[in-house]
Amino acid sequence: MQITSAEFLKSCAKVSDLPGTHAPEYAFIGRSNVGKSSLINMLTAVKGLAQTSSKPGKTLLVNYFTINNSWFLVDLPGYGFAKVSKEERARLEQRIKSYIANREQLTNLFLLVDCRLEPQKIDLEFIDWLGENGIPFSIVFTKADKLSKKALDEHIAAYKQTLAETWENLPPIFCSSAETRMGRDELLDYIEEINRSL
Repeated sequence: MQITSAEFLKSCAKVSDLPGTHAPEYAFIGRSNVGKSSLINMLTAVKGLAQTSSKPGKTLLVNYFTINNSWFLVDLPGYGFAKVSKEERARLEQRIKSYIANREQLTNLFLLVDCRLEPQKIDLEFIDWLGENGIPFSIVFTKADKLSKKALDEHIAAYKQTLAETWENLPPIFCSSAETRMGRDELLDYIEEINRSL
């Protein structure tokens, strides 16, 4: 897939604020500081489209971007280490889960995971929640340029082994790097493949 246009549409604080269209939506989510904004900018090839920050947890709203005037890329708030109050964290979790569980236009959720880390409880619990709710999702390992190929392969193999303890069929898995553009073609081709099947 070629990205010919990528534009910010709106930020939404409530489900009622979401666009009233039927275009397919591909949402991206991950723990704070996983490199989500950098990945979105790399995929769209538009520098600064999604705001990056050295402070984890900057994305607090559901952000919509119109891609090729035909589908939406949705930037969801991160989870985990956002430096907000317990009340705000609870509201964020409700906002995220309400969108994921109820948004009919959500075509696929890309769950971002830092490839350098061992399987984290918070990610595994979220993955299980997605499975329990029948949400179509894929796992994207980020920051792949930070590891050697051997170490990357070992980390991913270990992650797959952990998932296999509770999952009979594993979701699609991608490796990415915002620095080297690794995974860009694979992710965009995957989205195009799904769009063609709709």
